Amino acid sequence: MRNDRPSCADLTIEPASLDRPARRRWAAMALLPLTALLGGCDWIVLNPAGDVARQQADLVVISTWLMLLIIVPVMGLTVFFAWKYRAANTEAQYEPEWSHSTQLELVIWSAPLLIIIALGALTWVATHMLDPYRTINRIGHARPVPATAQPLDVQVVALNWKWLFIYPQQGIATVNELVVPTDRPLRFRITSSAVMNSFYAPALAGQIYAMPGMETKLHAVLNQPGRYEGFSANYSGAGFSHMRFAIRGMDEAGFDRWAAAVRKGAASLDRTAYLTLEKPSEKEPIRHYASVTPDLFDAVVNLCVRPGKMCMSQMMALDARGGMGNAGRWNLAALSYDKFGHEEVSAVTPGGLTQADQVFIKAYCTNNRPMSAAGMETQAPADTSILQGAGLPIPGSPGAAPPGLSVPAPTTEPTAF
Repeated sequence: MRNDRPSCADLTIEPASLDRPARRRWAAMALLPLTALLGGCDWIVLNPAGDVARQQADLVVISTWLMLLIIVPVMGLTVFFAWKYRAANTEAQYEPEWSHSTQLELVIWSAPLLIIIALGALTWVATHMLDPYRTINRIGHARPVPATAQPLDVQVVALNWKWLFIYPQQGIATVNELVVPTDRPLRFRITSSAVMNSFYAPALAGQIYAMPGMETKLHAVLNQPGRYEGFSANYSGAGFSHMRFAIRGMDEAGFDRWAAAVRKGAASLDRTAYLTLEKPSEKEPIRHYASVTPDLFDAVVNLCVRPGKMCMSQMMALDARGGMGNAGRWNLAALSYDKFGHEEVSAVTPGGLTQADQVFIKAYCTNNRPMSAAGMETQAPADTSILQGAGLPIPGSPGAAPPGLSVPAPTTEPTAF
């Protein structure tokens, strides 16, 4: 008896029977389960641990949704019209003489206009409320800053290629480690030693530039204890990719114990130790300093850490008083960096003498201590309704500021030396 049923070998699908596009589709589908691995990623920018960063994340999300209100309908209508008026659809109504519709014009122009107004209002409020120079007025949603809360001061110096954190209130310093207490306002003073850099701690707040000879500020708070990471967001040379620092959040008691343990160490950060630390290096381990020379951060900002070098604030004070005539032309800092970030010292003395110990002006000032920069910090308003557009005077009405009124310049004068 003949068996006409096909055998298993006959039912086998040869690989060659699948065309190339089909194989590509099956290969792509096989890779889809791998996207589940993205669920393990820490979306720290949209899920931060600090209130300031949380408000910034909310601003990003709300702005994105508002823009999608325009983008999604436009993309959808593009696909719809392409499908409706395809060549194969012979029943589509074609009106070549049509040119105007009042109803359609109202929809096309009013919707984007309303969204732009909403985005503008949202951005205006957020720009003032999240000003990094403004002290924070809350440590969380519906949690104002306690009246007795003392901000923690942290001085940040971007080095090649590492981060230095100085705690002036505790008298200690760390390298590549930022330890802060939770639910306590943080006040950062940021500068750089050599090149422009960027201080970015996504768990705390947005990035702030660090520039040599200048000081920037950042106010933030960390609400959740844990371990986080910060890094440089601005390319600064060969070791840029490893310019990262650890962030540790703990309660107030834990922070006090940590600071006390650091103070028991033997290392001290004086000017000599800083000049050694300032030299370019990569992948620096975490280290602690039990004590710090007073005014070291101000000396870094004023570019006068090296003994005998005139501070930038003193040069500015001399210039403000008319300069020093012909003698003032030697009021220069012969300190520069080559393309690798290495320090170079050249002579500026009359006659071009190559003497490293004579390159800085020493005799012009009796006090060679750096002067602290005038504060640019602004206090958080007691009433934030005015930042939300409530109660603003109508332009031209009594009490309104005249047009073109500018903010007065700071009245703080440099300390005499």
